[in-house]
Amino acid sequence: MPELPDIVVYIEALEKRIQGAILERVRVASPFLLRTAVPPLSSVEGKKVVELRRLGKRICFGFESDLWLVLHLMIAGRLHWYDDRAKAAKARGLAAFEFSTGTLTLTEAGTQKRASLHVVQGEAGLQTLNPGGLEVFDATAAEFAAALQKTNHTLKRALTDPRILSGIGNAYSDEILFAAQLSPFTLTQKLTPDEISRLFDSVKTTLTDWVDRLRADYREKFPEKVTAFRPDMATHGRYKQPCPRCGAKIQRIRYGSNETNYCPTCQTGGRLLADRALSRLLKDDWPRTPEELETLTRS
Repeated sequence: MPELPDIVVYIEALEKRIQGAILERVRVASPFLLRTAVPPLSSVEGKKVVELRRLGKRICFGFESDLWLVLHLMIAGRLHWYDDRAKAAKARGLAAFEFSTGTLTLTEAGTQKRASLHVVQGEAGLQTLNPGGLEVFDATAAEFAAALQKTNHTLKRALTDPRILSGIGNAYSDEILFAAQLSPFTLTQKLTPDEISRLFDSVKTTLTDWVDRLRADYREKFPEKVTAFRPDMATHGRYKQPCPRCGAKIQRIRYGSNETNYCPTCQTGGRLLADRALSRLLKDDWPRTPEELETLTRS
């Protein structure tokens, strides 16, 4: 699932291509993509793009008349850019957005189509789609601690819950926890002040580092190959490969279609996380799929 670093780079690439452009036409091929009826999708056609912003893991396209298209790519949704409209017309996908400067298309791998598109009016409309998670880069250390410890969850769950923290998912949560040298199954209300401070710093440094890496990878190119598995990640997707810090083999825990990767030496005191107590904790605290978290809304 594209997370904060991926969404930031998507938006920067889009700003270069469609800021100030006119959305001439929208073609939606999948009846499951569009989740709203009012305002109608046609209301954004002929309108100029005046702003792009991130809302959690969503990409928000702001148009004249305070209209917004809000796109959530979910697990397998990806964006593609075509300068050549003829080539774009041949591309298959869930939707095509024909701008005066080129065409943006949306594809989604697999048979389960989870990506969503909303059309909303104004800030009030945007906020109906906001799960309410804290924007870490706008927060103080005290605000971060309060958000994290308001409820008692495992760190893995807390980092990826969009009602608690904004923009973090499965991949970057593994990298953050590795950087902080914390177990993914430590409960938030048992964290010491030092551990909270370490985690706060790790969230910011890890996300910043990956935004910088992705910017360097794509430069002027449109980010076509957004993936949760990158060879230079420390733990995520690196099961049984050596830890870059200590050399121990990276381990994993699976629950449903969720997976977390960790270093037993650096993060869990040498303990492999696979016992009955952990199984009960997973059942009580972890959703069976990443999509379950993405459907949560603020209470």
